[in-house]
Amino acid sequence: MASIVLKSLSVLLGIFFIFVGTTKLTPKISKELHKDLRKEFARYSKVFPLSQTLEFKIPSKWYRRTVGGLEVLCGFCLTFIPSKRIKQSANLVLAAMML
Repeated sequence: MASIVLKSLSVLLGIFFIFVGTTKLTPKISKELHKDLRKEFARYSKVFPLSQTLEFKIPSKWYRRTVGGLEVLCGFCLTFIPSKRIKQSANLVLAAMML
């Protein structure tokens, strides 16, 4: 029973991250949401945590596309790849990004 719950949760979270990452990458799902995300990432890139230590200002377009691409990639791994090690790695990447 627990195995079914964990597998279904993994698939649902994977689909969720694919959807969220896609909205960051392309306006095809929702133009208004994509426009709002672009504005928000312009604000986020100004306070990027590693910008002072690396002495490099990251453009908001790169930041948004990197986060969206990683979310789609990790969501794909959670949804379609059966390997437990890959799913754990995808969870770790997503958790690190959320922190």
